[in-house]
Amino acid sequence: MTRIEAPKGTHDILPSEQPLWQTVTGEMERMCALYGYRRIQTPAFEDTELFQRTSGAGSDIVQKEMYTFEDRGDRSLTLRPEGTAPICRAYIEHGMHREPQPVKLYTIATMYRYAAPQRGRFREHTQLSLECIGSAEPSVDAEVIQYYDALLRNLGIRKFELQLNSIGDRTCRPAYIERLNEWLDAHSDVLDDDAKQKRATSPLRVFDVKNPKVRAALEDAPKIGDSLCDECAQHFARVCSYLDEYGVPYTIVPTLVRGIDYYTRTTFEFLGPDESAQASTICGGGRYDYLVEEIGGPPTPGIGFGAGIERLVLSLELEGITAEQPLLDVFFVVEPGQPALAAVYELRAAGIAADSDHAGRSLKGQVTYGQKHARATVIVGADGWMLRRQGELDVAVDGVDELKELLT
Repeated sequence: MTRIEAPKGTHDILPSEQPLWQTVTGEMERMCALYGYRRIQTPAFEDTELFQRTSGAGSDIVQKEMYTFEDRGDRSLTLRPEGTAPICRAYIEHGMHREPQPVKLYTIATMYRYAAPQRGRFREHTQLSLECIGSAEPSVDAEVIQYYDALLRNLGIRKFELQLNSIGDRTCRPAYIERLNEWLDAHSDVLDDDAKQKRATSPLRVFDVKNPKVRAALEDAPKIGDSLCDECAQHFARVCSYLDEYGVPYTIVPTLVRGIDYYTRTTFEFLGPDESAQASTICGGGRYDYLVEEIGGPPTPGIGFGAGIERLVLSLELEGITAEQPLLDVFFVVEPGQPALAAVYELRAAGIAADSDHAGRSLKGQVTYGQKHARATVIVGADGWMLRRQGELDVAVDGVDELKELLT
């Protein structure tokens, strides 16, 4: 019989990997609480139109990467490829635009992209989406960016870089696009097929190509930073000023753009310690002042990011950061015919992690197992209980109540 394996592009997060995962997600949740972000959980699938409107019909997400299907009612649904649009949809649908602004939300959830599996990026991957909706203040941009900078530092990651840019807004971007198109027309010979396809959907996307030769040629193209209107230029200058105040180092990259249509003004990426082109980006985001309006809400500014957990865990591993496997508080080594299950249950009810043998091990086998998986063992014999801790003398124990005192 053929063995069934996980679908291509998915992966199992094994028990041995969970401590590092929980270190990452636990710190994310702790910091979200400190910064005033509330958790939200949206459905794993949405109406396809949500992503077509927000990501852009010509984007790689819509054209190549979405898991889209029809349900039994002939409705077109799509597994969420990113977290921002669903959170903004929920923001509108549940009247959060009527709450005091800004509304700070986050989710840690699976995303789905049909693409060739990469190092640290799977077709089903887990992502932190952090969104601050309802404020156009540059201080919000800086706070969102500083959150992720602080997260990396708290986790012990030191080899990373923040790249920053502004891509303008509806006021100044059209004139820049005109200048860029003129340059691209005059230098069409430097564009490969991928760049030409991206240009056809949105000229800004040419800067998102992967071909090193094309990227090098585009260094001579007009830069959006030279065409910003006064408001966008002042906004970006204030973002940089706030980051300086936070002590967050950054590199301004004039060619940095985002591959989704809803981004405006501030865009940013964090590059991690993995030097491979596939897995270097561990967080990407920016401002999206037109997204809420695009899906039927009132004009509402916002900013946020998406950060893959897999790539962040990979970054920790590359820097030699590990997490210890959790241990039981106590393991019962039970001689044949002696009762222990009631004691295990009572300890668990008191919040003490306890277990006993369920594999028919010998007494010696139970002791060996207990020493590997618990901080302490209790040997239950006909003559009573004996508490054993590594490096200490055995202690006679008179039942569960005394054991509780010794373990807490």
